[in-house]
Amino acid sequence: MKRYIYLISPQKIRGIKFYKNLNSILKTNKVKYFQLRLKKISITNLLKISKRIKKITKKNNVKFLINDDPIVAKMIEADGCHIGQKDMDFKNSRKILGKNKIIGVTCHNSKKLALKAEKNKANYIAFGSFFKSPTKKSAFKANLAILRWAKKKINMPTVAIGGINSSNYKKILTNGANFIACSNFVWNNNKIDPVSAIKKFK
Repeated sequence: MKRYIYLISPQKIRGIKFYKNLNSILKTNKVKYFQLRLKKISITNLLKISKRIKKITKKNNVKFLINDDPIVAKMIEADGCHIGQKDMDFKNSRKILGKNKIIGVTCHNSKKLALKAEKNKANYIAFGSFFKSPTKKSAFKANLAILRWAKKKINMPTVAIGGINSSNYKKILTNGANFIACSNFVWNNNKIDPVSAIKKFK
């Protein structure tokens, strides 16, 4: 079974319920990557949360990535990190993490950034935002054509991000994305719980 979900954490993590949900979600064997994306949090807290998550991702054979912070990724021996265009640059991130770790790069809607990431030997690129997303108020709008272009021209996996849910994910995959990133549909869904939400991706 191909795992094509790139799950991003909720924006705040509080209480034991999150860890239980995460474990149940990862047990479905639909998630390939889990990215911890927490803004405005103390390093102590971040490390504490990361260590707990790492146990769960490891047990379920899911790659654990830290958003924006190669130093934290190295400290907790995560599988890698995801960097945006405003974060630490790729070469320094690679220096910190070493050559065997995963580094993914946000490319918004830009072929130029994607080609640069490929030249730098990133492990994957992320395009978005494809749909309106409450998680990321993005000024960048990506269209399906960039996925088709990347499939032909770029020799690495692509992740599509931004407002992806169970009713629009298929057209993202059929246009060439290798992975779909989701967060809000899973964690902040007022109709169904996180585990039921992940099961909606067939």
